[in-house]
Amino acid sequence: MAGGIGSRFWPMSKTARPKQFIDILGTGETLIQQTYNRLKKISPKENIFIVTNELYKELIAEQLPEISNEQVIYEPVMRNTAPCIAYANYKIAAKNPNANIVVAPADHLILKEDEFVRIINLALAHTANTDSLVTLGITPTRPDTGYGYIQFDSNDDELDTVVKKVKTFTEKPDLELAKNFISSGEFCWNSGMFIWSLKSIQKAFKEQLPTIDEIFKEGIGIYNTTKEKSFIEAIYSTCKNISIDYGIMEKAKNTYVISADIGWSDLGTWGSVYTHLPHDENANAVLGKNVMLYDSSENIVNVPKNKLVVLQGLKDYIVVESDDILLVCKKQEEQKIKQIVTDIKLSKNKKFY
Repeated sequence: MAGGIGSRFWPMSKTARPKQFIDILGTGETLIQQTYNRLKKISPKENIFIVTNELYKELIAEQLPEISNEQVIYEPVMRNTAPCIAYANYKIAAKNPNANIVVAPADHLILKEDEFVRIINLALAHTANTDSLVTLGITPTRPDTGYGYIQFDSNDDELDTVVKKVKTFTEKPDLELAKNFISSGEFCWNSGMFIWSLKSIQKAFKEQLPTIDEIFKEGIGIYNTTKEKSFIEAIYSTCKNISIDYGIMEKAKNTYVISADIGWSDLGTWGSVYTHLPHDENANAVLGKNVMLYDSSENIVNVPKNKLVVLQGLKDYIVVESDDILLVCKKQEEQKIKQIVTDIKLSKNKKFY
């Protein structure tokens, strides 16, 4: 899934080039390139499909030259994760009705790739033989209030020792509740990655989101033909805007979770990027060749390599320059960036967002 705009990473992430197409960590690979190369260890490259917006057609071709146009699924409008997964299901069904599927966002960081591959292959073996919807959970390291939580059944001896039955889903709890979740030992973070057979997920759509399923079902015989584009453009905006979590996973009775330690982050904010970058002796994380810091600590600085930047007296700030935009924002108030982008859309030139 690679259709998001990533407004929390403004000004680097803008509508024309969102965060999945950016090398945010300075590794030499963009996030979508990292995701693609990771998934090639699990699936033949011709079986990797990308759901995105037609705006990013050239970026996909530039960054993933191995991908054919037939492997890119274009959404005419954004309708959250349930419609994009339903669309991909029907395209895949036209090629292989017995497919086993991994759904992964294009903009996540996974540091322990060998463990990721092992866990996904284990999950695929499970879903190939059972009617189950598996989500990849993340073993929590702290009571984080920025993630959703999944409670699993730790007492059912009949279950697989790794694949656990889901008891509850909880969206971003407050700190006290998050602490209780961690201490119980029955919760993991919700990564937003899923594993299931095509038959299981299509059955779930019929049961939980029948209206969306019926919309895409009308296209049987059209998928992967020249008529597909006009059909999708006609029907897509009629789909309900709903996530796969809320629409299916929280309601289905056959949901399971594997809790894993794969060095994961959803890189949702500049603050999360800060934790994954090397720090200097004053805990500053700097991406830029000509940055000079005086009496400054705990900042994240991301500026062009040819730009000389001198900072004095800053503590716990985000400083980002991209194109003609400079952002200076307190790290603790980075949640305001999304609102800033909204304000800019109402009052400034399109080039700024």
